[in-house]
Amino acid sequence: MSELLHLDLLKEGKVLLAFSGGVDSTALFHLLLEHTISFDIAHVNYHTRSSSNTEEQSAIDLAQKHNIQCHIHSCRLGGANFEHRAREERYRFFGYLMKKYGYTYLLTAHQLNDRLEWLMMQMCRGSGLPEILGIRSHDTREGIEILRPLLEWDRESIEAYLHIQNIPHHIDESNADERYTRNAFRHRYSAPMMREYRDAIRRSFRYLEEDNETLIEPINFTLLNGFAYAQNPKNIRSLVYGIDTFFKNIGYLLSQHDKEALKRGGEHLIARHTVVSIEGNYTFIAPYESNVIMDKGFKEECRKLKVGSKLRGYLYGSPETMRLIRQLKGD
Repeated sequence: MSELLHLDLLKEGKVLLAFSGGVDSTALFHLLLEHTISFDIAHVNYHTRSSSNTEEQSAIDLAQKHNIQCHIHSCRLGGANFEHRAREERYRFFGYLMKKYGYTYLLTAHQLNDRLEWLMMQMCRGSGLPEILGIRSHDTREGIEILRPLLEWDRESIEAYLHIQNIPHHIDESNADERYTRNAFRHRYSAPMMREYRDAIRRSFRYLEEDNETLIEPINFTLLNGFAYAQNPKNIRSLVYGIDTFFKNIGYLLSQHDKEALKRGGEHLIARHTVVSIEGNYTFIAPYESNVIMDKGFKEECRKLKVGSKLRGYLYGSPETMRLIRQLKGD
């Protein structure tokens, strides 16, 4: 492999590379230089390893060497579920940089092995097509457009590139620890498969992406003062996937029970504090307001408009949102 995906998009304005200093992001750094792409880098130091500060300084030195700006974020995250909280922390940082400096795209160095590992893990959790394709070459997260130019490169090809070019990089020793689920899948299953079936796996992911674009209709939620709404797609699978994506973007993972319940339509209370109301042509998401005393006229209007009962408490305290509901329902 020698080409980067989305080269045409990479040349639009200036992009931001999420840079760890490991194998993949270091290779992408130098490939962007080779293709004369204008970019800066962002590095997050979690202080979890003895080498964390060394890796941070290496990122700064590399950026200075090539006259590139290096944005550094330092944090310490204690407690459980570190990987999820670390992901949230770095995407907050990336989002801040994207807005402040006007970068066109965020680049991550995910590659083909990452994609296969993700697919395997999702299949073992009972996921569908959109979920097993969670790592896409062009994606959006919380309003940030993300490109993954290395997604058709496998790990062996990336390591060979670094070796041939004699490019130094850091090795994350935690990658060998099979207590992490992803590492176990990598060493036992995906790495041997990739060595033997690399080209076929690459083609399969291309076909799966094409199939997914045909089957899953995108949903765009509009936000208004904590209230979100979107027009319903033609099929329920697209709707549930769109709602699931919305909640992931605000840091909450729907349970399998939640997803199965949403397929039936109607109103649902998520995590005891958020209402999802699937009504006619639209889906509404709002904070759940209980024990709200509403006048009879408002209740009657909601009944005529077929507004769900769990949604009414929030609407009663938000006249602006209620006006929007009237418009959407054709009043």
